[in-house]
Amino acid sequence: MKFSMIRAALHRGWLFLANLSMQKKLIVIFVFLISLPITYVSYLSARSTLESVLQNATNNAAQMTTNVSDTIDSYVADLKRYTVLPLYNKDVQYYLEQKVTNWDKNVSISMFLSYLSHTKEEITAVYLVDKFGAVFYDKNTTINELYPYEQRGQWNNLIRNNGSSPILTGKHTIRVNLSESKDVFSVVRTVKSASTLKDIGIIVFDTDTNMFNEILDPVNQVTRGSSIIVDTQGSILFASKNSSFDPSKQLKNLMQKVKAPRGSFQSEIEGHSYLTVYTVSSVTGWVTLVNIPQSHILSSFEQNRSALIVTTLIIIGFALCVATVISYALTKPLKSMVRLMKQVQRGNLGVSLNPKYNDEIGLLGSQFNRMITRIKDLLEEVSLTEKRKQKADMRALQSQINPHFIYNTLESIRMLAESNDDPRVAELTYLLGLQMRYSIVRSEETVTIAQELDHVRNYFQLLQIRFPGKFELMIDVPDVFLDLPVLKLVFQPIVENAVFHGLEKKAGTGLLTITAWYEQDTALFSVADNGVGMNKETLAALNQSLRSSDTGEKFGIGLRNVNERICLHYGYSYGLQVDSTSGVGTVVTLRIDGLSKTTQMNNIG
Repeated sequence: MKFSMIRAALHRGWLFLANLSMQKKLIVIFVFLISLPITYVSYLSARSTLESVLQNATNNAAQMTTNVSDTIDSYVADLKRYTVLPLYNKDVQYYLEQKVTNWDKNVSISMFLSYLSHTKEEITAVYLVDKFGAVFYDKNTTINELYPYEQRGQWNNLIRNNGSSPILTGKHTIRVNLSESKDVFSVVRTVKSASTLKDIGIIVFDTDTNMFNEILDPVNQVTRGSSIIVDTQGSILFASKNSSFDPSKQLKNLMQKVKAPRGSFQSEIEGHSYLTVYTVSSVTGWVTLVNIPQSHILSSFEQNRSALIVTTLIIIGFALCVATVISYALTKPLKSMVRLMKQVQRGNLGVSLNPKYNDEIGLLGSQFNRMITRIKDLLEEVSLTEKRKQKADMRALQSQINPHFIYNTLESIRMLAESNDDPRVAELTYLLGLQMRYSIVRSEETVTIAQELDHVRNYFQLLQIRFPGKFELMIDVPDVFLDLPVLKLVFQPIVENAVFHGLEKKAGTGLLTITAWYEQDTALFSVADNGVGMNKETLAALNQSLRSSDTGEKFGIGLRNVNERICLHYGYSYGLQVDSTSGVGTVVTLRIDGLSKTTQMNNIG
């Protein structure tokens, strides 16, 4: 009993699944049941790993940067403490106030400076200036000569109005050994008299900036990055030589992101991603930045991610195989339909399909049966239509005979006129042949404005042969309009209407002018004559006839035919507009689609 219930439940579940659309079957089996959860879990895992790796790298780099900054602060603090020592040395206090420099003064001060310069090996030189401007110094053994008097003016500027507090300078260059120079930073302080507390001298420590390399090199080796120290003036105090980019060019962008005493940010430098960790010293105000390539940080993550992707693809591939097997079983009815279609293709219309389910395949089978029935009906209709078409083709072939007969006859007349030395008749016959060929033989639905204007010129040559000196034509159409596509035979009927209803009735020579201009994407053409014009009632009736497609014969069929063809092709916002003044002339304005239509048609072509 229990087994039969399970079997019945499975059967009902199968029927439910089978009656779903084929698309829903594949989505449920493949995406929601297997692929989507696995892909989502893999994504979350990769993102969590990435965030963890970046966070750990940031924390480690921040700790190392803080240690570096503390080490530098401790070093600078020691130098500042050393600047207080002259206050406690009686001999130095005494000699700084002595104007005369003798052997005892030199020996005493030199021994004191020698002691100070050997307290730290990175110290380049220690200077002591007495009350009267004499400079005494002790230098590093690698330096043969110093030029302290070149710096004395700068020292005086630094200590002016600064009291007795030590002053820390940024990186600057001092001259050593005549042609050599060295980058140093300095600690400058005023020496006070222990008894009177008056200024009796200046003490200066110059320290080689290369000392930062020894402090930062271990950090750079661990992070595979580069370090920069920026002083309070925004200048580079020190930059690692292993930097993969020019620090001076990127310094402004990096410093703009320094907003807090310490922190980190990510940046793109010369096409590479970097994690920058910084610390601002509360003692010196210097900013220490460590730029770590993210490629180094994420190298281990990339390996784990590749393994994760491969595993996910294997699982999805397995799911795809399972879904393929199931979909094959579900689409088996389609194969039956394909076999029946092949029989229909061979001409057997007596087949039918018996669908079992109500899904898309079942509906398709029902429609297939209806289609076979409809095909049988259509075959009978096609047979009757083919017979009608044969009769129509015969009439079309017959109608083509007459134009060719007329062309050949006109050509014979032209040749006869030339042989009889009658050039006017020959030219008239030639132009008439061109007019008929353009109007009838050309089968293109559209031509260019240039072709239409050539047709108008040929028509006017006919008129000038017939009515010498009666009509003049002036065409002022910019070149930008000449390649614009337009329906064939839109200008000639307008020109003909102007000639025979306006200019022919005018005394003297009549002038017809064709111009063009743009209004946004609409091309406007004006066909103006200085003929007899028309009164307001006639003009209103003519425009009403164009708008209502009146089929009456009052105004003929030329303008109405052109207007209706333009409206059908371009839309009813285009067409003809007639303006006229009795005794002055008539202007017919033609509106068609302009440059936008030209571009579209060229793209299609």
